[in-house]
Amino acid sequence: MTQISLPFDWPGQGTDDDYLVSEANRIAVRHLEGWRDWPLAVSVLGGPPRSGRSLLGRRFAGLSGGTVIDDAQGQDERLLFNAWNDAQTSRRPLLLIGRDRPAQWQVALPDLRSRLAAAPFVFIAEPDEALARALIERAFVRMGTPYAADLPDWLLRRIERSYAAIAGVTRILNEAALSSGRKISVAMAKEALQGSGFLPIVADDPQ
Repeated sequence: MTQISLPFDWPGQGTDDDYLVSEANRIAVRHLEGWRDWPLAVSVLGGPPRSGRSLLGRRFAGLSGGTVIDDAQGQDERLLFNAWNDAQTSRRPLLLIGRDRPAQWQVALPDLRSRLAAAPFVFIAEPDEALARALIERAFVRMGTPYAADLPDWLLRRIERSYAAIAGVTRILNEAALSSGRKISVAMAKEALQGSGFLPIVADDPQ
């Protein structure tokens, strides 16, 4: 099983904002930790929704004293261009956060487009199995939701392995637990997720 860990040299460890690290995001985390060795004073971080891009950006700013522009691919191009030039002049690192690789951004300014193409790019992948299980378990713990020991593995075999799906499923199951006053069993989870459309109704599903 892939080892789950925390960034080893980041402020805020041991808090509710602990960021779990696995093979799905390790390269991105190590790149941000190594900001002093960046070939340029700028890097770009991408990743799917709910993957912790903004949290990593805040931690990066606290660690490096640098500037972070979140949702950068939707920002004014002149703002990005000026921030890039300021970073190169001051050598204060700049992290641009978006969902996609910069080549996929809609950029009209040729000078900005060429700068983005030269920037190191790191991407947070959708969670691997170890990270997905850890995220499911941590979500239930944070919500104070009691659950059956076999529930995480059952969910992993049935739901889409994405940050957004894990967030949605655990929220639905927490609401089901609160309304029933009972621990989440596999049977309860199956009923709640089929009722919400997260799972298809299969008559002969052995659970």
